[in-house]
Amino acid sequence: MKIAVSAETTVDLPKELLEQFDIHTIPFTLIMGEKTGLDGEITPEDLFAYTDRTNTLPRTSAINEFQYEEYFKGLLKEYDHVIHFALSSEISSACEHAIAASHAEGNEGKVDIIDSRSLSTGIALFCIYAHKLIEAGKEPKEIVELCQKRIPFGQASFSLESVNYLYKGGRCSMLQMLGANLMRLKPEIFVKDGKMVSGAKYRGPMLKVVMEYVEDTLKMFTNPDLEEVFITYSTAPDEVLDAVEARLKKAGFKRIHRTRAGATISCHCGPHCLGILYINDGPHPID
Repeated sequence: MKIAVSAETTVDLPKELLEQFDIHTIPFTLIMGEKTGLDGEITPEDLFAYTDRTNTLPRTSAINEFQYEEYFKGLLKEYDHVIHFALSSEISSACEHAIAASHAEGNEGKVDIIDSRSLSTGIALFCIYAHKLIEAGKEPKEIVELCQKRIPFGQASFSLESVNYLYKGGRCSMLQMLGANLMRLKPEIFVKDGKMVSGAKYRGPMLKVVMEYVEDTLKMFTNPDLEEVFITYSTAPDEVLDAVEARLKKAGFKRIHRTRAGATISCHCGPHCLGILYINDGPHPID
């Protein structure tokens, strides 16, 4: 059986990793004033420039049911079955629309939707695991069951430069925004139960803040699957990326992927955001 692994572009993987792990994506839409474009066509640089110029955050548009229907039908021309990992249902309506589309005529019984309860490369980790299970010859039902067991252990978190983009996107209050800016706080955001919630608060230059965040994360989530880890960022100097990668190597991670957040995810976090993402449930050898 030929099985496709799928996600939205919020999986934040570059072309070479999408090809390496045979992951297919469907894009979100971004609206910047009178300009509308797809995630991937509109870059984080476009987004940040628009926000700086207009003091307005672009709007993101979730993929609708019809778009998913056509997308899945297209994949099923090449594959026998599709396993789609959706952006957390607590963050977007995309998951709900994908589930509805999976029951459409022609897709019924051939498309499984997994609510990732995560975002960005937190989703990519599950996609990669599914790809490895496919390569090992597992059937769709077993792949879905094994992946769903790992969903609660996804560790997805980020260190932010500021809360300004969260405020513009309606994810924090003006009082919270003004207080954080007044105190020069740089917050951590992590995903808990599928939702973005506030974590620790840091102060100082980006390198200091990021390394404190990385240390805190490794101390809090102490049972990582060391096979794969992502360093995902909107913008970051090379010295920061190099320092984080060196620390993750010291922690024992085998494959460390550096990836740039796409426009949809960057719309929520803003510039100078960096996260480390891994599955916190120990080794998972595939037999």
